[in-house]
Amino acid sequence: MATTSDGAAAGRPGLVVVKVGSSSLRGEDGLLDRAMVASLGHQLAAVRASGSAVVLVSSGAVSAGMGLLGLADRPTDRERLQACAAVGQAELINAWQQAFAEHGLSAAQVLLTQDDFVARGRYLNARQTLTRLLSLATIPVINENDAITFDELAYGDNDHLAALVASMLHADLLVLLSDVDGVYDAPPNEPGATVVPTVADVADLDLDRIGGTGSAFGSGGMRTKVESAQVVTASGGAVVIANASRPDVVGDAVAGRDVGTRFAARDRSDARRLWIGFALRVRGRLVVDAGAVGALTGRGRSLLAVGVTTVEGDFPAGACVAIDGPDGTEVARGLTTLAADDLRRVVGHTTADARRALGSDRVREVVHRDHLFVLPHHRA
Repeated sequence: MATTSDGAAAGRPGLVVVKVGSSSLRGEDGLLDRAMVASLGHQLAAVRASGSAVVLVSSGAVSAGMGLLGLADRPTDRERLQACAAVGQAELINAWQQAFAEHGLSAAQVLLTQDDFVARGRYLNARQTLTRLLSLATIPVINENDAITFDELAYGDNDHLAALVASMLHADLLVLLSDVDGVYDAPPNEPGATVVPTVADVADLDLDRIGGTGSAFGSGGMRTKVESAQVVTASGGAVVIANASRPDVVGDAVAGRDVGTRFAARDRSDARRLWIGFALRVRGRLVVDAGAVGALTGRGRSLLAVGVTTVEGDFPAGACVAIDGPDGTEVARGLTTLAADDLRRVVGHTTADARRALGSDRVREVVHRDHLFVLPHHRA
């Protein structure tokens, strides 16, 4: 089974990553919806049989655990979330195994954390493992390792995780399935709101109007899906956002039929910036003034100490920090050249003054532009 478009049937993507959300896998009884799992399993097997390699990113462990533990409301504390994930993950992978076994395939469980994308050795090992699994009679089933991670569901209901997996494997197509039909041109509950069939550039979307925070059983929303689409299209793949309950939705998306919202692939950009924006754990926060916001988002400049007004958190040099504008809105993320304590000593200083304050010539930028990721909805 090929993992690139070179080995796919003519006109079909070589590698497809499909992500299904928690809300789509939770039945009315609060338990895992095995009928939905069976339906999607059949679709994925059919896509694989048609010549495309398939990777599944499946949410649902927490919601499956909620059902088994008799919890009606999603826990808000980390310990109970992780307990639900531990109970539900076994139920989830068992359901996918049964679904794939009917088609002579095995479900290969792969649990990932942020560190698997940050530490180069682990990143390469994960990629090699997934590549080998795709050459066997398996469909890898990926989930975040919610039972042990400290940043529970940090990827946004697995939308960002799916995007990182798709980028890692150079997937031709990412299909994000949830309980919505696609990206609407206005809040879906507004009269006259319609699905946007194609998006050539995320900048064309009004994220303030379409953004959402997810369902009661998942943590993702439309904003995380659109940001995930930004990652994959920048990595050279296309993205489809569609409703999991639509008949043969996966097959239609792979075949290029009119289903949901399709984001066109773009030329590959710097993968390192994608990791900074979506893979690295944020260790602190910098508040910057309006001038710095303009320099970062509009002119592609580095962040200098003179533009920083507040430093939050305790972090070492080289850590990933969120960068907020004066109104508190996050505009970028980047790798800081200074530890938090040193940075507090030079807040608001010119570069020359910062060097004198720290007694070092190494002070140039707080965050160099090569180590900066401007969030998609803030790019000029």
